[in-house]
Amino acid sequence: MTRKVSWGVLGVAKIGVEKVIPAMQLGALSRIDAIASRDLAKAKSAAAVLGIAKAYGSYEELLADPAIEAVYNPLPNELHVPWTLRALEAGKHVLCEKPIALNAIEAEALLAARARSGKLVAEAFMVRFHPQWRRAHELARSGAIGELRAIQTFFSYHLIDPTNIRNKPPGGGALYDIGCYAILTARYIFGAEPARVMAVIDRDPVMGTDRLVSAIAEFPGGRQLSFLCGTQTSAHQRVTIAGDKGRIEIAIPFNAPPDRPTHITVDSGADLFGGGARREEFATCDQYTLQGDAFSRAVLGEAPLEYPIEDAIANMRVIDALFRSGESGRWETV
Repeated sequence: MTRKVSWGVLGVAKIGVEKVIPAMQLGALSRIDAIASRDLAKAKSAAAVLGIAKAYGSYEELLADPAIEAVYNPLPNELHVPWTLRALEAGKHVLCEKPIALNAIEAEALLAARARSGKLVAEAFMVRFHPQWRRAHELARSGAIGELRAIQTFFSYHLIDPTNIRNKPPGGGALYDIGCYAILTARYIFGAEPARVMAVIDRDPVMGTDRLVSAIAEFPGGRQLSFLCGTQTSAHQRVTIAGDKGRIEIAIPFNAPPDRPTHITVDSGADLFGGGARREEFATCDQYTLQGDAFSRAVLGEAPLEYPIEDAIANMRVIDALFRSGESGRWETV
């Protein structure tokens, strides 16, 4: 029987305690053995609720625990690189929440740290492990919808609480929080990097974060991604992958529910009323469980790390270019 990797978690972030940790605890290869907070009471409370054996009152204490093999880092965006670096230096493998950094230059520091430590480090984009995205990728690349031409993505929610971390500079805002998914999934489906981008960015006048972003990314061969992401818009998400002979629609592309089946629609475009549409359904699963076990499998040496840190840096370069475009009002090279 394959053993489970011993994981520790830095912080008691909502995404960690409500989504990622419970999902990883269901994994075949992952075991959450410790959680840390700068407030020991919070760490103990989270540990009690989640059935985690060890609670630490500092991140340093967790990193000093020799039994912990891998660390999940869901800290605020501006702390991703600093604490990922410290975890690597402590000899831990690291799965870090997205976005990996605040800019690509900051993220590139992880390359040298990985080389020094010999440990694995990756960005936690769970969507690529969900069967609906695997199947969309397979269909798009197989010619099932003809030649790939365009991807259109809409991702939004409504959050106006100024105390919420997603509304606080320097790491808050729509592009860091959800626009990154549109970029990541387009790169995944196209299997390429965009050459140039353009963005229109509207910032909240009080909080200073980007609350609405519309963007275009030009990929090789004339292919295009267009997306809109917003933090003060009614909640909605949808992805359309268009070819010259059909399209794929992903109904809940990013927050795929862990408690019910999901589906994609493949449409030949025979008419505008769904006459050429067929639906593919996927069994209930949790993409966070799949992500955790995929990383653990790599730690155990049973499979290569599918998306190494170079992929995260490439995604960050696109985000950097979009922010530059929002300032310059021009196309910017990635």
